[in-house]
Amino acid sequence: MGVLQGILLGILQGLTEFLPISSTAHLTIAGKWLGLVDPNHPEHWTAFIAVIQLGTLLAVLIYFFRDVIEIAAAFIAENLVSRTRPKYQSLHARLGWFVIIGSIPVGVVGLGFKKVIEGHLTKSLTVIATSLIVLALFLALAEVMGRFRKDMRKMSVVDALLIGCAQALAVIPGSSRSGTTITAGLFLGMTRESAARFSFLLSLPAVFASGLLEFKESLGFMGSQDLLSLFAGTLAAAISGYLTIAFLLRFLRTHTTFIFVSYRIALGVFLIILVKYFNFM
Repeated sequence: MGVLQGILLGILQGLTEFLPISSTAHLTIAGKWLGLVDPNHPEHWTAFIAVIQLGTLLAVLIYFFRDVIEIAAAFIAENLVSRTRPKYQSLHARLGWFVIIGSIPVGVVGLGFKKVIEGHLTKSLTVIATSLIVLALFLALAEVMGRFRKDMRKMSVVDALLIGCAQALAVIPGSSRSGTTITAGLFLGMTRESAARFSFLLSLPAVFASGLLEFKESLGFMGSQDLLSLFAGTLAAAISGYLTIAFLLRFLRTHTTFIFVSYRIALGVFLIILVKYFNFM
């Protein structure tokens, strides 16, 4: 992989990671189109995707820097210093618990099904297309049924756990981590912006852990040129990801997610046609 390809894929990662349209789907489509997905070593592509996500992790840390510091400080102060009972803790301290509790399901699924996630099945365009369409239907249903009254101040432990379980479904390529978590948030009555904000905060532990794990393993098969391309792509993902976060939060204050529903269905149908009639695998 060349540096320019790494940058282009990084931009694509940043643009699609936070929109509920699946970054894995778009990167895998692009990777197959560019001939970068080795069918004999699909785990190499999985590693590239996981590591380049560290760029979007950086984007979240920069955009929510003040929130992350306040959450960490309040969590430490109220749990390790004053030892306040959880139900009496401040919003930021409780958000720390919510992020921890919400991260447990994806950790269990990610470690338990690591070989499946790295295998051929998760690179299948048929699987990706199906996931794009199915999640689109659930997101549309959430828009119809959602009450849009709850913000993060009204969240509960059960809400965090259910959204975390939804995040675990994102190991299925094409489902979209932000897509599954935002959808779950809407079903639970959250406002669109609050669902997106918690989705982004919840991504921090999962993306950090998977990115570092895959980066460590990728050192065994990546050369200096690959590492340079990976670095360039990660930096590009951070920049485009930051801009996408800012855009989406503004967008969701006054718009529904139906535009993303329509896009997911259209892309899913397009992929099915490519696979069925043009043998694009």
